[in-house]
Amino acid sequence: MSAALANPTEMIRRGAPRVIHNDEELAVYTEALFKLTAKPDPTADEEEAIELMTLLVESYEQERYPVAEAEPVDVLRYLLERNGLSQRDIALELGSESTVSLVLSGKRQLNRDHIARLSHRFNVSPAVFFGVSSPPPDS
Repeated sequence: MSAALANPTEMIRRGAPRVIHNDEELAVYTEALFKLTAKPDPTADEEEAIELMTLLVESYEQERYPVAEAEPVDVLRYLLERNGLSQRDIALELGSESTVSLVLSGKRQLNRDHIARLSHRFNVSPAVFFGVSSPPPDS
């Protein structure tokens, strides 16, 4: 057992991430997660923090706001439709209109940077873009 886990109560007292219990805590964790995922070259510790915080956010959202799982492209299409946006409207988030077209046609997957920008644009957890059967994307 690692020294850090020898006293979990002390870890929590010192501010370690904890289970999310309400929407206010969710907002704090989501904002912190957005900031971490927006970093161009996260450290190994930041990667670990992203993974842990994503699990905490996903757990709360799945319990509080259950949603049928969908592929990332389907989530993106839904968000575009729901917000009355066209492909051109998210070109900045994905880098170009051609990238948007490739993603929506299934010829290209969203990467970490795309997900960070789309999550921020649509105010949703990055986890919604991870897909039914795919792990979180690499850069």
